[in-house]
Formats: sequence, C-alpha cells, structure tokens
Amino acid sequence: MLLASSKFDELRLDHMSRSFGNVNALRDVSLTIRKGEFIALLGPSGCGKSTALNCIAGLLTTTGGSIYLDDRRLDQLKPEDRGFGMVFQNYALFPHMTVRANIGFGLKMRGMAKAEAARRVDEALGLVRLEGQGHKLPGQLSGGQQQRVAIARAIVIEPPLVLMDEPLSNLDAKLRLEMRAEIRRIHNQLGATTIYVTHDQDEALSLADRIVVLRDGVIRQVGAPRDLYESPDHLDVAEFMGYRNRLAGRLVRRDGARGTVEVGGVALSGALRGDIADGEAVLVARPDDVTVTENGANALTATVETIEYRGREFVGTARTAEGLEVVFHTVRPVSAGSTVSLSVDAARALIYGA
Repeated sequence: MLLASSKFDELRLDHMSRSFGNVNALRDVSLTIRKGEFIALLGPSGCGKSTALNCIAGLLTTTGGSIYLDDRRLDQLKPEDRGFGMVFQNYALFPHMTVRANIGFGLKMRGMAKAEAARRVDEALGLVRLEGQGHKLPGQLSGGQQQRVAIARAIVIEPPLVLMDEPLSNLDAKLRLEMRAEIRRIHNQLGATTIYVTHDQDEALSLADRIVVLRDGVIRQVGAPRDLYESPDHLDVAEFMGYRNRLAGRLVRRDGARGTVEVGGVALSGALRGDIADGEAVLVARPDDVTVTENGANALTATVETIEYRGREFVGTARTAEGLEVVFHTVRPVSAGSTVSLSVDAARALIYGA
C-alpha cells in the first residue's frame, strides 16, 4: 500500500489575523482550500505569507479569526495535534541521525510499530527517489537530496496538509528547477493538499492550482496561474507578477474594454482593468511584450542605457525623454546610447487607475 494523505474536504481560514504589538502581520484573511489543491502563497518579503503558514501549522498563535479542517477547529490546538507535515527553508534535519532516522522521527514520536514505520520509511524513500541513501547522514548529501529527505519526513506521517515554507530558496538555479518538478510529482502521486510559500512568481505559476497574492498582510487576489499572469486585478499585483514596465500618463480614450493612455505625447493602447476614471492612469507591460521595431504601432522612442545578451535574445533598459525607464527584449543587438523605437504589444498591455 502506497503512502497517501489523510482524508478531508476543506481547510477554511475565517478572518484569520495575527498582530505583533501594533503591527498587523495578517489582517482578516479568509480562504477555503479544497482537498487535493496545490496553493501558493505569493508575495514580497514582509507581506505575511510565512506568518499565515505558521499560523496554519500552529507555530504561531492567531490573534483573531479561526481555522477549521472540515468541522474541526484547529487554531486552539497545539502544532503536534494538528498532524500537518512541514518542510522548512533550511531543511531542519537532525545532523547526527541517518536519513532513515530523520524520516522516521515523526513516526517514532507517534509510537508506531517498528515494522510499520520501516515500511512507511521505505515507501517515502522510494517516493523521493532516495533508495539506497537511508544509511547516510545529512551532511553526506547534496542540498537537493537533503530537501528530499525533508519532504519525505513531512509526507511519511500521511498528513492531511503538507506545508512548505520557501523550500527551494537555498538551492542553485538548476536544482530549483529539478526540485520544482519533483515537488509537483510527489503532490500528484500522494493525492496531497499542499500550501507552498514563495516570493518567486515563476515557482508559483509552474506549481500551483491557485495562487494567493498577499500584500501588507491582506489577500490582494486569488486565482488560477493563468488568470493572475494575464489579468491581475490590481496594479500592485500586476507589478509583482512581472509587469515591470510602468508608464504613467493620462487616459485619453475608451473603446469598450480597451483604452488609450497618452505617455509623453505618445498614445499607447491596452486593456482597461478595473473602474478607471478619466485622467491619470498607468499602462503596464512585461519586458518580453516590449520589442525594438522599425515602424511598429503602439511605440515610444527611448535611449538604450544597458543591454544584456541572454542567449536567444537581448534584454535591455532604455529611458524616454521624460525619464521613464523601459525594459525590453530584442533578437537583434543594439548598443548602449542608441535611440530605438520600442513597440508595446497592445494585446497584452494593461491599464490601471493611477
């Protein structure tokens, strides 16, 4: 029998709050997570995502609201009584214990019979692809292998929820990509429910079924990765989701769901987001939606300041006469100091109220 996760229907956060003195780290957070979902808590440092995870785990007490697993209230229980699996950023392995002993520690604390515990540890080792490594100490493993041990330790207890707090931030870029795929594979194979904290939008987009964007302790938007990538509800969410180009101007025309913003005397079109009044507005665009053009539409003129070779293309920064910085992509080289025409993809640009 393979490892599985405990059965439940939903985890419910009802107006959960956490204050540290006069600082509100979490404010009125309400969210329902369904069995089997992979949820990413995404946001910049200090937004409250790790605080939210620690409140769910019981490592921090809430100062308002409640947490329910189906009809069972959790926020009044100790961490060990909630039965969740936790994967920390720094692995938190016992350095003097073997891999097997680390994985089986939670089972030992629960008083599980040795034979059943050994079977589960074997299954967990196989699931994280560490067969034959059980006799080693953590210090004899690579960073990626140590993180696999931490994941195995979290899942071997067959928890209803697996909680992960930036588990890949200490790995190099290649290992992060490999472990990202492994985490999703393990989630699918277990039929698990996972809450994953990250500040990396690429991680959230590739892993999650739904993304929860937080800022200043408040949920700003919840949605599927594609929704957040293509249609952020708010300007701050758009900026965090990779819309690095922020071009301030005035909304001068509307045409249904589309509008035109005048930026430094140039008219740029995009999709209107939210209830925007006439007057000051901001058009945002991703760097890969801004390209060097000869006679392109929806374009502005700027002077190249930096240019970087990225293999298949170049990524540069340029500045308009009005001082606006624009990040762009191009397949042909341009030199710093040159003047270029930069076309903004009108189908992908978004317009928000200032």
